[in-house]
Amino acid sequence: MAAMALGDASAADEARDRTLVIGKISTNPKKHYLYLKPIADYVVANMHDLGIDRVKVLMARDNRQMIRYLRSGRIDWVTETVFPAIEFEEQAGAEILALKWKKGVPTYHSVFFTRKESGVKTLADLVGRVIAFEDPGSTSSFLVPAAILADAGLRLERLETPRDAASADAVGYVFAKQEINMSTWVHKGLVDAGAFANQDWEKEDHLPRAFRAAMSIFHRSEPIPRALEIVRKDLRPDVKRRLKRLLLTAHEDPDAASALQAYQKTTRFEEIGVDVRAGIERIRKIKERLETAL
Repeated sequence: MAAMALGDASAADEARDRTLVIGKISTNPKKHYLYLKPIADYVVANMHDLGIDRVKVLMARDNRQMIRYLRSGRIDWVTETVFPAIEFEEQAGAEILALKWKKGVPTYHSVFFTRKESGVKTLADLVGRVIAFEDPGSTSSFLVPAAILADAGLRLERLETPRDAASADAVGYVFAKQEINMSTWVHKGLVDAGAFANQDWEKEDHLPRAFRAAMSIFHRSEPIPRALEIVRKDLRPDVKRRLKRLLLTAHEDPDAASALQAYQKTTRFEEIGVDVRAGIERIRKIKERLETAL
């Protein structure tokens, strides 16, 4: 019996050694599986000479679970936005491998918007008023704009509903859960302002044209790295090198075209150069300030 158990464990270890595991934090695993699997298949098809010939997709429900997976070696490769990437780097020793041009862009930024007749012209005008964000995990629609408000010396106050009033000396904030909810609340005057990504400003299903005509942007953040590819700290060096090379050259390979399209309409990957690293470090400082402000 012991010998059989030992054999089973050995077979499992061998299978793991031959498998590249890609992962993501997700509340919609079926949806995310469809965009993770093709890019992982493309990469593994070019790793057979390294003894890697299998793909597994593994989702984590939140950052804490992903950190455990990275520490334990259950996940090799993760795609995420910059705030979680920094957390994985700091708490799991993960390595940021490349910048992802998600939806065709290397960077994006947060925009603060309001109704044109609201009287809100500056961040300071939000004191005693209410701003809507998307959700607590959103980089462009909570973490960055909240840090900007805190940096401006404004006290943030969590509210439960858009109908709650903010204290006279604070900026009240509420979560709308979806971009269209946020823009609707601003348009109807339920809240005084909203904040989301500049790309959301242009999307009809996030901000309808009729709403946009009645709104104005009164503040923008600095550029934020769009998305990052991350690997666990003890991934085999030859596998890590191959993965990086395949990602950086994928836009030149016709065989990768459909996988890149499925992978959140990625057009290419970029080396973590000086400018990208500076953007990451800027967000790291924002993250540190935010941790003391909330």
